Order: sequence, then structure tokens, then C-alpha cells
Amino acid sequence: MYTSHEDIGYDFEDDPKDKKTLKPHPNIDGGWAWMMVLSSFFVHILIMGSQMALGVLNVEWLEEFHQSRGLTAWVSSLSMGITLIVGPFIGLFINTCGCRRTAIVGGLVNSLGWVLSAYAANVHYLFITFGVTAGFGSGMAYLPAVVMVGRYFQKRRALAQGLSTTGTGFGAFLMTVLLKYLCAEYGWRNAMFIQGAVSLNLCVCGALMRPLSPGKDGNNPGGRHPQVLPAPSTESIKSNGPVSRAEEKGDPPGNEETLSDLAAQACQEKAGLRKNMGALRVLKTVSQLTLRVRKGFRDWYSGYFGAASLFTNRMFVAFIFWALFAYSSFVIPFIHLPEIVDLYNLSEQNDVFPLTSIIAIVHIFGKVILGIVADLPCISVWNVFLMANFTLVLSIFILPLMHTYAGLAVICALIGFSSGYFSLMPVVTEDLVGIEHLANAYGIIICANGISALLGPPFAGWIYDITQKYDFSFYICGLLYMVGILFLLIQPCLRFIEQSRKKYMDGAHV
Repeated sequence: MYTSHEDIGYDFEDDPKDKKTLKPHPNIDGGWAWMMVLSSFFVHILIMGSQMALGVLNVEWLEEFHQSRGLTAWVSSLSMGITLIVGPFIGLFINTCGCRRTAIVGGLVNSLGWVLSAYAANVHYLFITFGVTAGFGSGMAYLPAVVMVGRYFQKRRALAQGLSTTGTGFGAFLMTVLLKYLCAEYGWRNAMFIQGAVSLNLCVCGALMRPLSPGKDGNNPGGRHPQVLPAPSTESIKSNGPVSRAEEKGDPPGNEETLSDLAAQACQEKAGLRKNMGALRVLKTVSQLTLRVRKGFRDWYSGYFGAASLFTNRMFVAFIFWALFAYSSFVIPFIHLPEIVDLYNLSEQNDVFPLTSIIAIVHIFGKVILGIVADLPCISVWNVFLMANFTLVLSIFILPLMHTYAGLAVICALIGFSSGYFSLMPVVTEDLVGIEHLANAYGIIICANGISALLGPPFAGWIYDITQKYDFSFYICGLLYMVGILFLLIQPCLRFIEQSRKKYMDGAHV
């Protein structure tokens, strides 16, 4: 569901030269690779599913703190936005520490954010504990899950990513039901505390992320720790050190005092040697860690900020503008629909089958079906992508006109199905920038999506506070979404005009 950074395998740790060595690995496209899919599937359930169910908690926070809808919506949008915005920066942690450690630490931070949020005294407290802390932990756990699936699969990468990302839809359905039950039975504070405990399973998912090649260090090709010479034993010191010199001088061998003095001296020398060896090990470890951090930062910086050539591609720049406007239109219904249902007095019907769950379930099928259609040789991926976008923006315009549960359910099903175009985004991005710039370009698109997710829900809440209606929020977001689509449509026309003009000028010169 989260734009298919789910569907792309970022390879922060691998040097392109090493990819050939990974092909014959027995776990590529099989074996432990399917455990990576299972791990990523549960990460999508626990992170993306939970974020798509935050509308349940948003209603509770409105009742508890009596703040404006615009201010309260910042809690959810901060968590969702930061998860995406930090995506490119988490690459630095992955380069330095590896996917497994990054995911485990992310699970701990995410769980801490949930637990601390249970003690919130006001909305501003939630900004820090849930929005920033839990959001940053989500980003740390989420990206490694995507990276590892991309590393373990080559021939079946699309299938593996597709299976793992269906966890988002399942998670949105399951977590909505779970949070509604926990809030009803134990209150929202205890619900967040329990959810924090559930989020610790992210550490288990991270532990499953076994590296393909444990030893990629060029100085240590086998992946083993460098051998350290054992410290000399007391006996060897006695035989080779002062004791031997004492015997050469002809000291009586039975002199116990001399032997005890020599033994004490040997112990002191041994202790000093151990200290020196320990200091050398610490210095060597610090030196290696410094080199890894510098190399990781250099690779990360050149990968994202050294990709200035991407911004000379006007079609890609238009794609960024589209991402800025489009994603908020998908996020807003998840956050505000539970309250809209209450305003329409449809709570009883929504409790039986929540509208957000309809979006989540149909979204799964939308991804699969649109992916299959786009793979047909007679159909252009761009055409499928644009048609799905038009369907989604049309659904956003129609949603405020529906005031019955059945009408809202139909529109939510359309939103869920058409938003399946997220699975096509890696293909579209590759068409724009080429395979060599795909990871860098997609990192930029992730940031644009994160900004959209960050600003969209508070903007909708702010419009409601002014107009006392959510209708204008959807209309304005739909218009912005349409502007983004027009950017995508205008650029090919401008390119065609430029090419035609160039051909004309070349013909005139001839």
C-alpha cells in the first residue's frame, strides 16, 4: 500500500560488482529467501497496517484532549510521514550496521514510542512520542524488510515483493479490528500499551533477516573475526623470560623466594600484556567502525545527493510533483473516515465492517490485478497507471456526495482498487530514469510521498475546523491531485513538441 517502495529492492549494502557473486548462492530465489518474504509480510502488518488503522485512535484523541481536528491529525500524519521521509536516511544505518541490526533497533524504538504514548497528557506529547519516536522506529524497521527481499530474490523479485506487501492490506484490516476491540475493552491508553508489546515482534522479524554474505569486508573475506594471537601463558613467560636468565646466572633452582618473585613479575607482565592487547583490540575496532561509517556515509551521500542529474529530467521532476499531491488523497480517508462515519450516524454499520477495512482488502486485489494487466504485452504500463490515477481522483471527488453506508462502501472499494497502481510505480520510475538510477530516484519519490502523508491529514482537519465539513477537504485534495496528473500528461506533450522542433530545425539546416 505504501507506494511501492514496497515493490523495489534497495541494495544499500551491495557493491554492484558483488552481484555476480550472489547469483549462485543457494538461498537466492529459494530456501531462506521465503523466510525473508514471511518476515517482510509481518513487518508490513505491524507497521503499515497499524498506521492505516490510526483513524480509530484519532477519534479517541479528539474525545480525550478536546483539541482541533487539524492539530490532532498531526499525530497520525507525523508517524506516517516520518516513516517515509526518513527512508533514504535509514540507508546510512543499513550501510553501517546492516539490515538485521537496523530492523531490531527500529522495532525497539517503535515499541518504545507506542508505550510512551500511553502516558500522554496532551496532543503535543504525542507529537514526540508517537509521531517522531514511533515513526522513526517504523522507518528503521520497514526499509530493511524491503531491502532484504530485494537482495534474496532476482528472478522472482516481483512475486516476492508482491506477496510481502500484501501484509499492508491484511494489516490494515486486522489492526483496525484489533484497535477497535482494545479501545472498547481497555481504553485507548491500555490499547497503545498492548500495541507496543505487539510491536516488539518487529525485533523477531529483524532477527530473521540473515545476511546473504556474512563476510563482505574486503579485508576479511571469510566473514571470520580477525585472528588474535593468544597471550603468552605464565609457563612460557617463565621458560623464556626472567626465569631462564636466572638459571643462566646459576641461581639455585630451589630458591622459593626467587621463584615467587619471578612468578609475581611474570603475572604483572602478563596483566600488562593483556591490557595492551585489549587496548589494541579496542583501537582496531574503533578504527574499523570509523572506516565503515565513513564509507557508508560516502556511499549514501553520493547515492542520494550526488544524483543531481535526475533533476535535469523534467519528466522525473513532474513525477515528484505528482507524488507530492497524490499520496495525501489516499491517506486522508484512512485518518478521517472513522469520524466522518460518526458524523453521518453510521457507526453501527461501520462497526460491523469498517470502511477502512474495505479499502485495505480491495487494495490487495487491486495490486495483483493491475500488475497482471500491466504485464500484458499489448498494454502500456503508463496507460494502466494513468487510468488508475484518474479512477482514484474521481473517487475522491465523489466521496463527499455519499451519505449512506452502501454508497461510501462502493467508493471505498474504488479507492482501494485504483490505489493498487502503487505496485506499478517502480516500473514507471524505471522507465523515467533507467535501472541504474532506480534506487536513488525512488528514494526521492518516497520523500515526496512522506511530505504528502505528513501534510495531508492536518490540512483536511484544518479545513474542517474552518468550514465544519470534510467535503471541501476532499475537493481541494482532489484538485491538487488532478494538477499532479496534469503535470504527468503535459511533459510528454512538451517533449514531443521539442523533438518535432529539433527535427524541423535539423531539416532546415540541411
